Amino acid sequence: MNLPELRVIRYFVAVAEELHFGRAAARLHVAQPGLSQQLKALEQQLGVRLLERTSRQVRLTPAGALLLSEGRRLLAETERAVDRVKRTGRGEIGRVTVATIGSATYDVVPRLLRAHRERSPDVELVLREMSTPAQVHALRSGEIDLGLLRLPADTAEMVTHTLREDRMALMLPESHGLARRRSVPLRALAREPLILFPASPRPSWADTVIAACREAGFEPVVAQEAMESATVVSFVAAGVGIAVVPEGLKVLQRPGVTFRLVAPPAPVTRLAAVHRAGDLPPAVAALLALVRELWPARQS
Repeated sequence: MNLPELRVIRYFVAVAEELHFGRAAARLHVAQPGLSQQLKALEQQLGVRLLERTSRQVRLTPAGALLLSEGRRLLAETERAVDRVKRTGRGEIGRVTVATIGSATYDVVPRLLRAHRERSPDVELVLREMSTPAQVHALRSGEIDLGLLRLPADTAEMVTHTLREDRMALMLPESHGLARRRSVPLRALAREPLILFPASPRPSWADTVIAACREAGFEPVVAQEAMESATVVSFVAAGVGIAVVPEGLKVLQRPGVTFRLVAPPAPVTRLAAVHRAGDLPPAVAALLALVRELWPARQS
């Protein structure tokens, strides 16, 4: 047996609620004779009597009362389904996987999460902390939708949006002689014990630091390697050495640690949002629109 059309169920519910064909027809904006014919055809299709009609009134049969209850539920579920489909198409419902380097978790990620929760509360945002090389691989494989990583990186054929530029900076014990300077030339670190962050995987920020030291004419003295930003700060506070870090890690400054910029010339890296080129799922596109709103493109 063919199932009744949703339109006919809607007609029946209107008549069953009004118990009057004229009022139901006006409510539905259809002609009364056509409405009556549709419901007679529905009864024939189901093989049951749904309405008791007299010259003075319309009453529901037990089967009609059940169809009214089920019809209301069906129409409500249909409306909810249509609404969810539309919202999914607008990027208001869905799931987005975002990977981030550790140094972005202190300022960029909290700001993005707050704004995203406010704008798209029904989109599930899955966060993963990954190194830049791992993010590039995960973007290419489709494992993640968006990467918050540090450039330069192998992002050929991907779309990048710069969030900020980070100059090279130092974290020093506050008692260190170089802490008295407003900025420190990289050459001044020639004999200083350095803390490299992150130690792996390579290529990493550590490679940027080593390359910059060699460009400045010396081979760095590595006293300690570290994976986590907070660990680096603790090592500096303990006097293990000087950490060469991206400028954005200034937010981690703590008592006993002084923050100074490296004097030019020094490398500048970019913290960027990176995604695959081409058509994107609506929820991903909506998140990227938010990213561009929060961090507008720099005007050259």
